[in-house]
Amino acid sequence: MEERYPMRILAADLDNDAAYKLMTGIVVPRPIAWVTTLSPDGIVNLAPFSAFTFVSTDPPMLGFNVGRRDGAVKDTARNIGANGEFVVHIADETLMEPLHLSADDFPPEIGEAAALGLAVEPSTMVAVPRLAAAPIAMECVFSQSVHFGRAGAEFFVGEVRIFHIRDGLCTHGKVDTAALRPLARLAGPSYGGIGGIRHVRPNRPVTAAEPL
Repeated sequence: MEERYPMRILAADLDNDAAYKLMTGIVVPRPIAWVTTLSPDGIVNLAPFSAFTFVSTDPPMLGFNVGRRDGAVKDTARNIGANGEFVVHIADETLMEPLHLSADDFPPEIGEAAALGLAVEPSTMVAVPRLAAAPIAMECVFSQSVHFGRAGAEFFVGEVRIFHIRDGLCTHGKVDTAALRPLARLAGPSYGGIGGIRHVRPNRPVTAAEPL
């Protein structure tokens, strides 16, 4: 009988780069946290992170994973550690090129937003500016971080203090995903949209008299 899964890869045989390549092709599509931080010198750093989710709704809290570059701490992690604030943006499909370019290795003294011609505007509750072009921006204050693995990855969690949402995207507290057109990360330098949306009936409790 032919094996259903003929390929087996032992995790112990993978180095960090090989595991990254494999896992980023498996865990897809991934939402992207496009994060601004502020350096002690007042430089606005901008970087995308696709290991991103929400971790609490009361209070609203977001989390994203920041790896290291050649063993060094990234500007985002350093800046959050310095002032405890950041802004998470959701990019739509029109922002794919600047979002991808913002992942390049810019020197700390060069602000990615300025270098890429992205306008910023003052935030309401944190000192870190937010991107004017992003359809959604969430001002956050640092809550905690957790280190994972041997490569120095650090998962940062922040509490959202205020949501900024472009007019027309949110009705009765619910965001219209089709109108938002969020950008998602795939394997390698590849991105995708949401594609087709299928709606199903809301889940409801099953009583003892009903079949599962």
